[in-house]
Amino acid sequence: MADYAVLGAGSWGTALALVLARNGHAVRLWAHDPATVRAMADTRRNPRHLGDHPLPAAIRPTVSLSAAVDGADTVLIAVPSHAFAATVQTLAPVIATGIPVMWATKGLDNANGGLLHDVAAAALPDRPLAALSGPSFAGEVAAGLPTAVVLAGRDRAVTERLCDDFHDPRFRVYRSDDRIGVGLGGAVKNILAIATGIADGLGFGANARSGLVTRGLAEVRRLGAALGADDRTLTGLAGLGDLMLTCTDDQSRNRRMGLALGRGESIDTATARIGEVVEGVRTAVEVGGMAQRLGVELPICSAVESVVGGTCTPIDAATALMARRPGPEFDDLGT
Repeated sequence: MADYAVLGAGSWGTALALVLARNGHAVRLWAHDPATVRAMADTRRNPRHLGDHPLPAAIRPTVSLSAAVDGADTVLIAVPSHAFAATVQTLAPVIATGIPVMWATKGLDNANGGLLHDVAAAALPDRPLAALSGPSFAGEVAAGLPTAVVLAGRDRAVTERLCDDFHDPRFRVYRSDDRIGVGLGGAVKNILAIATGIADGLGFGANARSGLVTRGLAEVRRLGAALGADDRTLTGLAGLGDLMLTCTDDQSRNRRMGLALGRGESIDTATARIGEVVEGVRTAVEVGGMAQRLGVELPICSAVESVVGGTCTPIDAATALMARRPGPEFDDLGT
């Protein structure tokens, strides 16, 4: 059995720690807040996230990052995207060459809007890297409900071993080598979930929701083509699968943010009520910058960027989208 360090004791990090423990692995679960770590150690539950699920003895909470990674076979990062770069930079001097580092963070780099695997590769050379993504609400994973995800890494032997560590009858893990597509799908779907939430908050109905999901997928594929992603990834679990999940179920924080905006609430009010990071708000701006650099047109993502940036109301953004000149459904990139 393997020894894992899971960095980030939010909902997703906790859920993945539970999967690993369920599969017989030892887990050191790191959180930066000493009070949270003390509460987890004392109550054997995470008081802020997934508190209904007891933490088995195989999960050992710690506030020391160096203690978490010392002797670990694999490091799993599950921090918010805005903390990802600082986390991998802190890791660099404390983990040995050859130790696999994987992440379940979805989003883009806060500093330059780039993909997370580029950030990880720059900070952690000579370590096998892999990204875990796909349609997976943390609460359902923690409860052991059937889930299918994808793990993308360039070192096939390492990726296969990591897939085996996580794979069980309730958590199915597929292997990929397309870190670009997996990273992109996991980031852009959050923006599109805000868009579909806005539409539902405005009362636009099922037709609009379906149209937004479909045309949103076209935008992901268009951006993926410009970045060199495998288009099959973007119609698979990390692309279409995660997009459908986040756009259509109210467990999604990003969808709930969109619903609140469509009903006239402010971002600050909605964020306080949701109580966790809503990645799509930040990612909308980062994807907007990426699209501009690449010369890629993303009308839905741009509309969300305008709304979260306060330059356009939800109804005006929706009206502008519908008023765009009609064109072919498929362009020369197949999207």
